[in-house]
Amino acid sequence: MPADVSPVLLAIAGLGVGFVVGLTGMGGGALLTPLLVLLFGIDPTKAVGSDLVVSLIMKPLGGSVHLRRGTVHLKMVLWLSLGSVPAAFSAVWVFTTFFGDDLNDVVQYAVGGALLLASLGLVVKGAFATRSTASDDGLTNIIVRPLPTLFIGVFGGLAVGITSVGSGSLMVPLLLMLYPLLTSKQLVGTDLVQAVPLVAAAALGHAVFGSIELSLTIALLIGALPGVWIGAHVSSRAPDHVIRPLLAVVLIVSGLKMLGVTSILVGLVGFGLLTGAAAVIVRSGRRLRAEAEADAAAEAPAAATTSSTRTPTRAPAAAGAGSRDGASMPIESKPSSPAPTIASGHLPTDE
Repeated sequence: MPADVSPVLLAIAGLGVGFVVGLTGMGGGALLTPLLVLLFGIDPTKAVGSDLVVSLIMKPLGGSVHLRRGTVHLKMVLWLSLGSVPAAFSAVWVFTTFFGDDLNDVVQYAVGGALLLASLGLVVKGAFATRSTASDDGLTNIIVRPLPTLFIGVFGGLAVGITSVGSGSLMVPLLLMLYPLLTSKQLVGTDLVQAVPLVAAAALGHAVFGSIELSLTIALLIGALPGVWIGAHVSSRAPDHVIRPLLAVVLIVSGLKMLGVTSILVGLVGFGLLTGAAAVIVRSGRRLRAEAEADAAAEAPAAATTSSTRTPTRAPAAAGAGSRDGASMPIESKPSSPAPTIASGHLPTDE
């Protein structure tokens, strides 16, 4: 870690990234790696290695929750891991062996390309976001396609091993297209569990080849762990239609900067993207409000109809109760009247 980099600032950066990860469920590599490279001047290889260790500690926490809830397709995890684990370790070995002194530049460009793909993945995930209402029991009805699933694992393993980006940002959109019956919870749960061996293999590769810096990793973890916890607890109140477009802009701008695009051009692109994102946010907000108003209007007549058709029951009950009370009054408290007799021609009357 460079001597002029403050551990406190690194912890704050970890806190912010962890908060976004807990808030949105996206992988931290897409945010933390470019942040370390562009803002703190960390070597790309060390940034990737340290980010993988941070992810290795955070992923099992979320994965264990989904395992308890039964939202993990274990057979899918198996086929993904068969492709991703060897691919992740091999990618680190190949790049370290063959690129040598140019490794940092190659990794930086690879991260830039992965970020642009990750921004596209956000759009794909947003298009399928409305499918989260299905039952989790549907896991047993989903038939795993081994070969395509294995290829997704290989692709994700290569991306994560080289860039630390790809577990949630790239693999989930591909799984969405391959298994459209999976709900959002099942996708997140399956991805988190399969990411544990994947990230472990990639982190092991970076540890073997010396691209993990312990002091950097510890500083990031100090902030990231509470950040994830806080973000997860406020995620239910987060406006997804606002967060998703803004994250896509951040990923595109970061990717362009990692690819060496000039700051002026990046600024112009960023301004245009922010303008477009603002338009998308406003339009999405109007659509959500219109849907909420339509739902409220549809529920109001139904409630009124139910209220008007309800039969009152208190009055008859009260009348019946009065008769019973009168019948149960002591004899001396009842009004006196001549005892009716058949001979006099008077019939008994109710008092």
